[in-house]
Amino acid sequence: MPLFGNTFSPKKTPPRKSASLSNLHNLDRSTREVELGLDYGTPTMNLAGQSLKFENGQWIAEMGISGGVDRREAQRLRRRNQQLEEENNLLRLKVDILLDMLSETTAESHLMEKELEELKSVSRRRK
Repeated sequence: MPLFGNTFSPKKTPPRKSASLSNLHNLDRSTREVELGLDYGTPTMNLAGQSLKFENGQWIAEMGISGGVDRREAQRLRRRNQQLEEENNLLRLKVDILLDMLSETTAESHLMEKELEELKSVSRRRK
């Protein structure tokens, strides 16, 4: 038992083997594409019986699937949604205008009440 020495000395680890035993990384790009099949095509998925494909940055329902919403119906729903959003914005604007009118009228009412109180106090003093 050493007094000033290190009692813990782990064994040296053996050198690691090559990370990949495959020689595919040595192939050129075109051969790799053929070997690995890097041309996937358009991504598709199936959600609740509805088949969708990804085209031009959007998920589009494939035609001929029962239970799905066709493009005309989706377009009609989008138009209706747009109309409702515009109506909602208009109603919010009207509410804001009405609140402004209410606050202005309330302020005027308070000013008139103050003036009335002042006039009453002045008329009481004169009597």
